Amino acid sequence: MDSIGNWEKTIRWLKKLTTIETRFDAALEKAGRDGVRALEEATPRNTGIAASAWFYDIKKGPLSSTIEWHNADIEGGYNVALLIQYGHGTGTGGYVTGLDYINPALAPIFEAFGRAVIKEVEG
Repeated sequence: MDSIGNWEKTIRWLKKLTTIETRFDAALEKAGRDGVRALEEATPRNTGIAASAWFYDIKKGPLSSTIEWHNADIEGGYNVALLIQYGHGTGTGGYVTGLDYINPALAPIFEAFGRAVIKEVEG
């Protein structure tokens, strides 16, 4: 049985896959920076330093990568950003209702990252 053609398209696609990790790392870094910016903007300003205390960490494993956003504003052993997000009791017996600001701030970051990854994979 004979065949006609060559492997040019397949080889080109495979070569592209070998460089995708570098582009994927760049997309992770961009999502991390964009997420910090979005969280800084979304954090209520009357919270002291919480808005400016955001940072991110990228963890890379053999089969997956993860972006973690953290907030370094810890008061009395509690993370202020999470107290704002989920609510908390007060020292006088009251309760401050949580404000969901983290999820809406990061939703567009996740969507943009997903589009960037699909674009890289599909070419």
